[in-house]
Amino acid sequence: MVRVRKAEIADAKRIAEITADAFVQYIKVAGIKDTPALHEGEEQVIEDIKSKDVYVAHIEDEIVGSVRIHKLDEDTVYLSRFGVSMNHQNLGIGKLLMNYLDVVLAQKRVKHIVLHTASKATPLMKFYYNRGFYVDEVSKEKGYIRVLLKKDLQLM
Repeated sequence: MVRVRKAEIADAKRIAEITADAFVQYIKVAGIKDTPALHEGEEQVIEDIKSKDVYVAHIEDEIVGSVRIHKLDEDTVYLSRFGVSMNHQNLGIGKLLMNYLDVVLAQKRVKHIVLHTASKATPLMKFYYNRGFYVDEVSKEKGYIRVLLKKDLQLM
């Protein structure tokens, strides 16, 4: 059974591995050359665990997915470094993580979730559309078409 919990410092190494693994695939589907997520080490993950809300999906003791969020303002959080282990893709783990965040954030009275992704990352775009996100902005400032996706949460 897959469960979700807040990350602990001891999870940092595995989170870094999953992030690197997921973003290798991301640059392929996005048609881009590089992303900072590929160069992130365990130390950066530890800093994020200390300063952001980091969640992990796990099956028994094995961490199989992770996501990070931080507040932009009173109503909005930014979602980053979302990834699921390549060995656990297409099992609903990403959906479970996102559903968990929806509940937690709505309980905290957060109104919006935003994130960036490459517009050419078709599987991700479909995933986010199916989760209720929509395109809020488009830019080329990183050298490729990058979209800011937004989701409006139902407050509980």
